[in-house]
Amino acid sequence: MTKICEIGEGDIIPGDGGVYYSVTFESIVLRLAHQEVIEGVVVETTSFGAFVSLGPIDAMLHVSQISDDYINYDEKNGMLICQDTKRQIKAGDGLRGRVVALSLSEREPRESKIGLTMRQSGLGTTTWLDEEFEAEQAENGA
Repeated sequence: MTKICEIGEGDIIPGDGGVYYSVTFESIVLRLAHQEVIEGVVVETTSFGAFVSLGPIDAMLHVSQISDDYINYDEKNGMLICQDTKRQIKAGDGLRGRVVALSLSEREPRESKIGLTMRQSGLGTTTWLDEEFEAEQAENGA
């Protein structure tokens, strides 16, 4: 919710103990679409992937959707590490991914399932994308 515009008079319901108000408000809504490219922040890593915060809801980035490399999980440091390139993913990393699985539950938002991939060009952590951009600039002599 970004702004409360108006709060009406309260209604008391006998036997309930609560007061209910009519409220007019402004809010920002996140509506995801299949194949949409979205940015988020890694909030947790596990042996099977990373959980990514998209704001009001988290998505899952499975290890099979990170890279073509074999992925090792460094439990001590909480990192996913690509075996060949040594690229890492850890909590706090920003990333850009594509929505590849979408099962939203309006009644129970916590039960929603969102799957991401980073296995395509232009996707990855912000560090990976910056490295690729710098390499491309150096290659083109910029």
